[in-house]
Amino acid sequence: MKIGIVSPYAYPRPGGANSYIRESYEELRRLGHEVRIITAPWGDDPPAQDVIQIGQAIAVPYNGAIGRITLSLRLEWLVSRMLDRERFDIIHHHEPLVPFLSMQILDSAKCPNVATFHAFGGFSFSYWAGRVIGERYMKRLDARIAVSSAARHFISTYFPGDYRIIPNGVDVRFYANAKPFPEYEDGKTNILFVGRVEPRKGAMYLLRAYAKLKPRFPQLRLIFCSAGPQIGQMRRFVRQNGLGDVLFAGRVDDVDKARFYKTADIFCAPSTGQESFGIVLLEAMAAGLPVVASDIHGYKRVVQRNVSGLLVEPKDPDALAAAIERLICEPALRQRLGEAGARRAPEYDWSHVTAQLVELYEGVIRRRGVR
Repeated sequence: MKIGIVSPYAYPRPGGANSYIRESYEELRRLGHEVRIITAPWGDDPPAQDVIQIGQAIAVPYNGAIGRITLSLRLEWLVSRMLDRERFDIIHHHEPLVPFLSMQILDSAKCPNVATFHAFGGFSFSYWAGRVIGERYMKRLDARIAVSSAARHFISTYFPGDYRIIPNGVDVRFYANAKPFPEYEDGKTNILFVGRVEPRKGAMYLLRAYAKLKPRFPQLRLIFCSAGPQIGQMRRFVRQNGLGDVLFAGRVDDVDKARFYKTADIFCAPSTGQESFGIVLLEAMAAGLPVVASDIHGYKRVVQRNVSGLLVEPKDPDALAAAIERLICEPALRQRLGEAGARRAPEYDWSHVTAQLVELYEGVIRRRGVR
């Protein structure tokens, strides 16, 4: 098949949806399909391989993070010209109601269209206020996908319908076979956080939990593979509280990220909510790490309570510290949780996830009777 994948998030910028797009793109290409990624550029980003750039991405606050919308005075013309040139068999949109790229493609495309919904959160004013317009575009979709039951519940609240759950994936072999950083294998217990440091990711709660633990466990180290708006606040907290052994590694590439997972002893995901899935949980499990995560809807479908990880109340540094302390003091529990996560991770390997996507694509094309 020739497949178009639409990202409203300025691909290849870091982010959960773009990670999904990159990995599914690689696996689809490995299976012999021809794939193009359609997106709007951000700033002066150069195009990546097989990427078609249309319009310009503009940053806007959305769902506790930074979202992007696509703008261009020539958007309709650019999209029509692109579709005439590429002649896709099917187009796969990600979050198609993010203005305006997917909307214009859905208006113009004659081939089948499917969409994946990633988001989860509380009340969405934009979805509520835009239901009439949104429903127009939802009706143009030949199939709807949600990455989790949390994401399905969120989108179906505003746009009821049939949603097939096809989860996020992970390259199990890549994380399982990564090599740790030898300089951090010095007898200290390494706690790892991976992700953008913004309020909903809960990094400050982890830092407060660490401040409670460090005086009693001097051999602790906290590693942040992170960038984001809270970095300055976190650095000040470290200085003001005289905390040692806090490493701000910054935004790291995929190879170094995998190495940090293999370097760590405990992985922590203290998000406050509005998470539909949690790719970092899969990455940690693939690396064989025990997980301490917030007990939120999008996480507890991935991490099995007391089997592959410990779940705690969000926004509670005391509960977070207690769970981490338990893993520090019980190495056998740490090992058992890590091994259970490693056994579960292959269920989410990209080879399995992409096979489900291909099955859905082929079914949609057969129903439409087009090729």
